Amino acid sequence: MPTDGIPIDVLIGAWVATGLTLFIYTFLYRDNPLFKLGEHLYVGISVGYSIVITIYAVGVKLLWVPMTEEGQWQLLIPSLLGLMISARFFPRIAWLSRISFAFVVGFGSGTIIPRLISSNVLSQLEDTIRPLATMTASGLTYTINFLDPKSDINNLITLIGVLSVLFYFFFSVEHRGAGQAVARTGIVFLMIAFGAAFGYTVMSRMSLLIGRFDDLIIFSGAEYGRPTFVLLVLTIGVLVYWAYREKQTPQTTAEEKS
Repeated sequence: MPTDGIPIDVLIGAWVATGLTLFIYTFLYRDNPLFKLGEHLYVGISVGYSIVITIYAVGVKLLWVPMTEEGQWQLLIPSLLGLMISARFFPRIAWLSRISFAFVVGFGSGTIIPRLISSNVLSQLEDTIRPLATMTASGLTYTINFLDPKSDINNLITLIGVLSVLFYFFFSVEHRGAGQAVARTGIVFLMIAFGAAFGYTVMSRMSLLIGRFDDLIIFSGAEYGRPTFVLLVLTIGVLVYWAYREKQTPQTTAEEKS
């Protein structure tokens, strides 16, 4: 199996990545042991890696090193609050965790709420309130350029979309006559927004799929030992054997009962 001088760790990584990719894609056929193996490995490794990184990044770098090397013993207070969260596992002292959660919720709310108002409310209002016509030296002008987000025609579309969507969610007035037309216009804008969001999500997932296929094509080379072809054949063989065994098991059980 030629490797053309590829390091052994890279070679093992190529085989493992190819195998896990194929195992996960077997779910397109149906739920099976290979998919469960890949799923459990993914979840287990992700959780274990996250725990180790958290312990090192927070426990060691932000707490242990500053206290032991720099004498910042005031960090014992947040350390104690963090340990008190673990009191949830002990019913007798579970009430101690409420103190820590109170600090977390209070500090988080006080920090995040102003930022959310600034980014989600004020910024949206600023982007919505735009002039419907441009004042120049020769007077008012109206620009029509759908490709320019700041053109007057797009500002008008934004205004119509915002008002119609807001009216659609305004249920104090019955949607009849002209109000029904405005509400339906709001539905059109909502569907366009949902479609664009869904399309963006699909595009991002497709980019991940293309990346996986690109790796499978790269790892199909002889320098890696052709793991894509070898593991693909093994995966198909295991699925065929598993499907055959699963098909025979109910028959065997029925014969034993009879």
